[in-house]
Amino acid sequence: MRGFLVEMSRHSKVAVMIASDSVSLLLALWLALSLRYGELWQPASTAQLLCFVFAAVSGVVALSFAGLYRWMVRYVSAETLLVIFKALIASALVLATAILLLKAELPRSTPLLYLLIGTILVAGSRFMAQRLLREQEKGQRIPVVIYGAGSTGHQIGLGLHQGNTYRPVAYVDDNPALQGMTTYGLRVHSPRELPRLIEDYGVQQILLAMPELSSSRRREILMSLEGLSIKIRTVPRMQDIVAGKVAADDIQDVDPADLLGRDPVPPRPDLLGATITGKTVLVTGAGGSIGSELCRQIVGLSPARLILFEISEFALYAIESELRASESGRLVQLIPLLGSIQGEALMQEVMERFRVDTVFHAAAYKHVPLVEHNVVEGVRNNVFGTWATARAAIAAGVGTFVLISTDKAVRPTNVMGASKRLAELVLQALDADNHATRFCMVRFGNVLGSSGSVVPLFRDQIRRGGPVTVTHPEIIRYFMTIPEAAQLVIQAAAMAEGGDVFLLDMGEPVRIADLAKRMIHLMGFHERTAGHPNGDIEIVFTGLRPGEKLYEELLVGDQALPTDHPRIMRAREKCVSMAELARSLEVLRRACEAGDVGAICECFERLPIGYTAAGISDYRHGAQASAPQGVAGNGAEAVGGNRFGRA
Repeated sequence: MRGFLVEMSRHSKVAVMIASDSVSLLLALWLALSLRYGELWQPASTAQLLCFVFAAVSGVVALSFAGLYRWMVRYVSAETLLVIFKALIASALVLATAILLLKAELPRSTPLLYLLIGTILVAGSRFMAQRLLREQEKGQRIPVVIYGAGSTGHQIGLGLHQGNTYRPVAYVDDNPALQGMTTYGLRVHSPRELPRLIEDYGVQQILLAMPELSSSRRREILMSLEGLSIKIRTVPRMQDIVAGKVAADDIQDVDPADLLGRDPVPPRPDLLGATITGKTVLVTGAGGSIGSELCRQIVGLSPARLILFEISEFALYAIESELRASESGRLVQLIPLLGSIQGEALMQEVMERFRVDTVFHAAAYKHVPLVEHNVVEGVRNNVFGTWATARAAIAAGVGTFVLISTDKAVRPTNVMGASKRLAELVLQALDADNHATRFCMVRFGNVLGSSGSVVPLFRDQIRRGGPVTVTHPEIIRYFMTIPEAAQLVIQAAAMAEGGDVFLLDMGEPVRIADLAKRMIHLMGFHERTAGHPNGDIEIVFTGLRPGEKLYEELLVGDQALPTDHPRIMRAREKCVSMAELARSLEVLRRACEAGDVGAICECFERLPIGYTAAGISDYRHGAQASAPQGVAGNGAEAVGGNRFGRA
């Protein structure tokens, strides 16, 4: 029967509701009279029967004008009850008028009793229909527990009740004052009862409905839920829903950033705007992970002009389109420019023409394995591209130049880290020789969600059913979110005195294997191990990649000095003069022109950057490397050395 009603056309459903309401109103009037007389009432005249007709017809017309027949039964609520009551007031008035005009000899209290009973019957029929639909969909909807019985949890619960995807079965809250209460027919339980609730109701997901919690508290809750091996999802903040940033039913997977548990430090407005507000700002690598976030935050700080410099046409188009669509971006002059940072003349022309005040240099080749396989281009871009951009800044009289560096520049074991460390030394040497441009470097580790980050990789691997690939069981990394990193970079720029190396506080180190396990559990799966062969997802250790270290550092020396910001430190490290670097840079340039990877690595070893050639010994000194198919036979391999690393 339920299936037949669901499959009916809209007009047929309306006809059924009108018929049901007519019967309900006739029954309401009869019950009203029976209650008034204290016995089963029987009509004694035609006038009394006509009153029944007036009651039913006026009631249906009033309900129709109230829009009740356009109201989907699935979404009836307490508001529906109020609409029905107001509509039937009109019907009760019609009934009272009919009794007087027809002299029907009915009690004066009849319209009032009719109003009350009619409201109950008409509303009750709709709530019964809603329940029937819910029972039919029960097996198709996902049973969930809502963690958080506050205002957000209540609103989410109401929304899920009216939807057809999730079926809330209980609330959970760690506030003792709320435990034992009932909301929308669901009891609020203690978190200790979660294992029983999961077993009793077949719960498949837990929805974390506490968006305003601090990061550290969210992490505590997620860690407490990890052992349940059930999928944890989160709901958006109400202000984001109201602002139109997300939909009310936008249930999302847990953000791995929540696993860091770091509470953000409020930014200092004086530092944020010092090098940006009212100035012309240039961001190289504007379409990259860090570069694009820098652009998003910069447009909100009211620069006079923002120049987006990018070598990738698609990346430039994407970030420009995003910024122009934003409220802040529409108030800022945006200039998208395509080009390579290795072109010093182009960089100088751009900076002079637009009178650039501040440069955020985020353009770099940063993926360790890719740079190990493309050594020449990695060095050209990271070292000589930075050098060319810095000299252009000096020539154009730029006030502040900020290099986005990496923790892999500290005692590097790979070409990417070595090239970034050499870029740092070049900027420090240039800073010592001029006083017009302040150069500084901001060094930090991995950012969550960046291109190449393990987090999106793990998420995709888990969704595909595994395995999750980790290079080594003991490998650890520092993580921070992209917005936090960009915000700290901007504030560090304001504290630059010249030649500074700033270090960002990355928080506690994270063992990558542990991160993989937590993501598996929080996405609702069990890890497959030798002891649990029936698990869902296996973690496979693939071995360290070329140039990869078990752990990263931020400090070359042994001393970091505090700054005015608790998350930003200043390193005290040895600098090298440009006179000392000049000859080595020339040797390195010739090695790049010759495509000689061995000579490049030897040059790095002679430089004071602490470079140790790990993982590339098999292709140094001109040894043959397995290049991608078709590379060696197309003239891509340079004479005098091997242009490519291992493929």
